Amino acid sequence: MKVMLVKDVYKLGRAGDIKKVADGYGRNFLIPQGFAVLATAGALKQAERVRKQAEIRRTEQNSELKGLADQIQGITVTFAAKAGETGKLYGSITTQDVATAISEQTRFEVKKQQVDMQPIRNLGEFTAYVRLTMDLVPEVKIIVHREGEAQEAAVEEPAEVKASAVDAKPEAEAPAEPAPEA
Repeated sequence: MKVMLVKDVYKLGRAGDIKKVADGYGRNFLIPQGFAVLATAGALKQAERVRKQAEIRRTEQNSELKGLADQIQGITVTFAAKAGETGKLYGSITTQDVATAISEQTRFEVKKQQVDMQPIRNLGEFTAYVRLTMDLVPEVKIIVHREGEAQEAAVEEPAEVKASAVDAKPEAEAPAEPAPEA
């Protein structure tokens, strides 16, 4: 089935494009949602007009959301999660969790459909992308650590200093202790 896109569709194309799609996808999703119309001779004549209108609309959206994209670009989201000894999480960090965390930090509602990532099932650092528009896709850094580990990490530095000071004392005392008895 050939359709002409009326609106931008993620991972399919931009408004005004003529695309060949599966019959069910076109008939059951694209056309009822208003994303596309059948690519008839009349629709093909209007393709250029639709492209120009979509370009104007896209430019307006990008200019409006540019500040928000800059704000989201530098965000680091941290999650504490329960994990096994191998670093595998007992649950997972989903797009909903990331969207909620971003919304709390930016005061702008991010929907889970806008977050582009696979569910996180291991400890470590990951990257997610937030699709504000087709052209504005800021990057978000995600850090997943064990529960209680972040607090220990802040305390570890003084503990290491103390351990090195304790290690130095026994070395100084060690030669004095072994006094051979004859």
